[in-house]
Amino acid sequence: MSRLSRMSTILAVLAIGAGSALAADNLDGRYDATLNLKGTIIPFRLDISGQGKSLAGTLYNGDDKQTTTDASIENGVITLNFEHYLTKIVATLKDGKLDGKLSGRFERETYISEEPFAAVPHVDRPAFQGSVPQIGGVWEIEYDSQKGEKAWRFIVKQSGSAVSASILRIDGDTGALVGSFKDGKFVLSHFDGSRPLVAEVTPQADGTLELRLKGAYTPDKPLIAYRSEAARAKGLPQPDDFVKHTTVRDPNEVFSFKFPDVNGKVVSSDDAKFKGKVVLAIVTGTWCPNCHDEAQYLVQLYKKYHDQGLEIVALDFEEPEQQDTLSRAKAFINKYGVPYTYLIAGAPSEMWEKVPQAVNLNTWPATLFIGRDGRVKLIHSGFAAPASGEFNQQLKQEFTSTIENLLAGKGTPQLAEVNDAGKNPLPAGSAKY
Repeated sequence: MSRLSRMSTILAVLAIGAGSALAADNLDGRYDATLNLKGTIIPFRLDISGQGKSLAGTLYNGDDKQTTTDASIENGVITLNFEHYLTKIVATLKDGKLDGKLSGRFERETYISEEPFAAVPHVDRPAFQGSVPQIGGVWEIEYDSQKGEKAWRFIVKQSGSAVSASILRIDGDTGALVGSFKDGKFVLSHFDGSRPLVAEVTPQADGTLELRLKGAYTPDKPLIAYRSEAARAKGLPQPDDFVKHTTVRDPNEVFSFKFPDVNGKVVSSDDAKFKGKVVLAIVTGTWCPNCHDEAQYLVQLYKKYHDQGLEIVALDFEEPEQQDTLSRAKAFINKYGVPYTYLIAGAPSEMWEKVPQAVNLNTWPATLFIGRDGRVKLIHSGFAAPASGEFNQQLKQEFTSTIENLLAGKGTPQLAEVNDAGKNPLPAGSAKY
């Protein structure tokens, strides 16, 4: 064998060995991972399990999990794909540490960017020793948003020095921010395939909290959170009501739609499957994290009430660059096992044109409750997910009671009050997503 042939053989063996070494290493376990987003280090939990076709990665939103749509190890490189978010981790194992890139749709960009990623095996750390401020409960943050809000909620669950929290806006929450107390402040973070965020929460001498947010879609200045009773005493505005923020133009107008599904088949509100049914029409988009939260709950509602006469139709607004392949929308439907009708209504900027019956429609998602007569009875803005604690429970009670009343042919008690609370719609292009 020539020297060149021997060298080629050695290189081939080394290449195979690198992949085999990584595959042979026990990657199973919990990792402390970080995403470096434009210089902001965002810690998050990553679990890896299985081998070969059973290999999987798992990210966390509190107790809720987001698992990979596919995962692989090849030539010493591990790839974890979350196609329903268009998020991907590609890394190599060296000295027990994973190093690589995390790609996704971050910040206010409409394109996929690659950011540095690292992970090390998790090691339990000793609990904080010392006095810890008690910040559990519901707080309010005075904030003028571009959606007309005057306040947000900050919901905190605390156990000793450990905290799980979420900021709840009219669209929905930030996901579960988890962390602990150290050096006079709570440092909390979140990443479940989307919404990368770090929150530094510092108790103040006057009983308020200072929140400094870093990551995607964050205010430039610190936020101040007040206990709800303190906010009322100061005369601060309350957070928007989820069933009054968006209203219906004419409660006597029949709600109509006509859009293609992901396979190009046109589906209409005039189709027989919707006639005489209670319908939830969902204004949504797979780029929207809160829409992912809601879809998982909608699947449960559909399974529970479909045989009683409930239909659900998603009116999905995808970015123009997604319109050709609909790869994320298809992965979304497959990942969550969506059994209800899923239609591609257009781009986000076309929402007002395509859903003209709604007034002040500017949240993602928005859920329209439609009676058997085809008329909109109620519109719920946003989706408070499990990270929102008691507000998620309130939402579930509202959704189920409204559905059951409509199935039984009863009215919704909120309808008369809601219809008196109409607002002027935002001009086209003013919604932020």
